[in-house]
Amino acid sequence: MTAIVKALVQFNERIKSIGCTAVMDDYEKRRLGIFNRINFLGLLTGIIIPFSALFGDGYVPFIAWMVAIAPACISSVVLISNYYYKHHFAMIWYFITYPIITSMVYAGNIDVGIELLFVLYGVFAVFFLQKTSHILFAACFSVTCYLTVVIVFRDYKYVLAEINFQYYIINQFVSLAFIFVGLFLIKNENTGYQKEMLYANWELKNINEEIYLQRLQLEEKAALLEQQTVQLVELNTVKNRLFSVVSHDLKTPIYGLRNLFKVMHENDLPAAEVKLYVPEILSDLNYTTGLMENLLQWAKSQMQGDHINQQLIDISDLMKDVKQMLRLQAENKKISVSTKADKPIYIYADKDMMNLVLLNLVSNAIKFTPQHGEVSVSALVKDETVEVHVQDTGKGISSENLQKLFSNNYFTTRGTANESGTGLGLMLCKEFLTKNGGEIFVQSEEGKGSRFTFIIPKA
Repeated sequence: MTAIVKALVQFNERIKSIGCTAVMDDYEKRRLGIFNRINFLGLLTGIIIPFSALFGDGYVPFIAWMVAIAPACISSVVLISNYYYKHHFAMIWYFITYPIITSMVYAGNIDVGIELLFVLYGVFAVFFLQKTSHILFAACFSVTCYLTVVIVFRDYKYVLAEINFQYYIINQFVSLAFIFVGLFLIKNENTGYQKEMLYANWELKNINEEIYLQRLQLEEKAALLEQQTVQLVELNTVKNRLFSVVSHDLKTPIYGLRNLFKVMHENDLPAAEVKLYVPEILSDLNYTTGLMENLLQWAKSQMQGDHINQQLIDISDLMKDVKQMLRLQAENKKISVSTKADKPIYIYADKDMMNLVLLNLVSNAIKFTPQHGEVSVSALVKDETVEVHVQDTGKGISSENLQKLFSNNYFTTRGTANESGTGLGLMLCKEFLTKNGGEIFVQSEEGKGSRFTFIIPKA
């Protein structure tokens, strides 16, 4: 049974594919497939109906036989034409000959009740003919053929229902079946086509959504890439500056210390003279130590990227630690360093970064404050933030240099005791504060001192 069904399915597919070409779209192939199957049914009808008369009672006029055989003749020409890719000829042949042959029955003074075939003809014309003008022509032509013979030949010599009722019933049944099968094929194919189109539209919608998401991802990646490019340019600038620092600024004090110790050794200087060089040595060592600390912290931050080791910090304890670390630097210039904070004041930040921020700000304040000056470090809580102020009585900062602070365009100035600087410190302060959600500001007036303030969220 399965083999029979499979064979029938294969045969149906072969009938559908008659005359199909690779250049046809799916809609054209579907139309041609329906047209082929309908004509194959017409071929079967032209065989079944004439032979059915052999098993009936009564007389069947010759003209009725001819009309019964006509669908087989018409459909054979159509199928053969489609097989040889004569699609236009097949259409013309079908829609011209069908109403002519059908109306000939009435011209032969016989009523076989085949009006249903004209109905089927109209349905096929609407479906298969593409242009409106062709549909109107087919409709007018069939109506003209039908009305002409009906009007001219009203008095039928033979009424098939009376002379051979069985033949008449078979003819009507087959005609109805023909109509329903034709309409079913049209509906089925259209429904299938609509489902395929809906599925194709659904797939297209999904593809469009995927494309849209991919475009958004590409835009995000492009924006990220652009951002990374800017960061790389900035890092490259920093790198070049660091190479300059390492090759010149760091080398200079080390060479200076080497030469100093070389002179002291070669000339066997007495202790009193050696003592005169101690302040210079301490200044160079302070500079070198601060520079190395900044370089190491910067390198560490670049390797860690955005990762920071946040922890609970008491800012007042950090202020005291920094004061102790810079005690000798302040004592050499006889500068008073004071700290004031409402204890405890907690922040949630990277301890090493905050330590370097305070260390740089207080060290700079000492550097640019003359002897017997004052440096004060204070912290207070404001709403959900902590404000830390580092204020000095130093020489202040010019309005021109204020614009350069915290940027990658390094500049350096000498302290009140001719201390050296690299310009790295304040850049690192801004970078580290930003990573911990903070900000930094400066107020300064030449000759009256400076006040650096950074704000960071409270824990």
